Amino acid sequence: MPVRVVESSTPSQVSDANPGHTSPAGCTLLSVGQAFSGTQNVSSLQKDEAWRVNVRIQGCDLDHGYLCGTMEALNVPMADTPVVTFWEGEIVDIKNYTFFTGKWDATPEDDIRHWTKFQSFSSLLVRFQDCYLYVVFMHFINYFSFQRQVEVDGGKSLDLTNYPFIFMRWKEQYFVNVGTDCGLTIAGFYYVCFSCGDGSINGFYYDPNSSPFQKLELKSTNEGRSGFSFSSYELQ
Repeated sequence: MPVRVVESSTPSQVSDANPGHTSPAGCTLLSVGQAFSGTQNVSSLQKDEAWRVNVRIQGCDLDHGYLCGTMEALNVPMADTPVVTFWEGEIVDIKNYTFFTGKWDATPEDDIRHWTKFQSFSSLLVRFQDCYLYVVFMHFINYFSFQRQVEVDGGKSLDLTNYPFIFMRWKEQYFVNVGTDCGLTIAGFYYVCFSCGDGSINGFYYDPNSSPFQKLELKSTNEGRSGFSFSSYELQ
């Protein structure tokens, strides 16, 4: 499969979001230098395998819904060395970005199909009450109301400030240590859900030309932090 390298560009942002919305609350586990480790499952009709993956956040700007970092795949069958890519991310904060992607060959239907695969997407609005049946009832009412609002306009009228999960999109921009002939593609992007509680990350890779719903599962590590938080920078 040919590899298409996407040059870094400024993604489309929300132009008419509710000005009262604020950025997600700060989370110490989603910050510059934080490292994560886990796997990405790659499934097809012929195989079912998991690549070991390391991720490190290199830059973070919550006010503008932006973050970036590196991703290292350690046991890719077609590569002789670990493959490192640089990615840029959009934080779904409604102020800068909504649940609608609007690019990268993703339709609103694709967005809904992927976001609803996250259990945290449906559980964000659950209100814990003493009565179990009431909880179940309100869970479904809130879930469908939440999903309906996302389907209508990407969730522009929602307030995600105090949610315990942060939804993002990660788009790999270029290969860091290998050439484009390494056998991998970075044409797609990741739908990502980050847990503020334990720093775990779940994601699904989307590329119309690749196996669907490749799952990314990462946990935060205790490695030393390194990175930067400048709003303007250049990697060499």
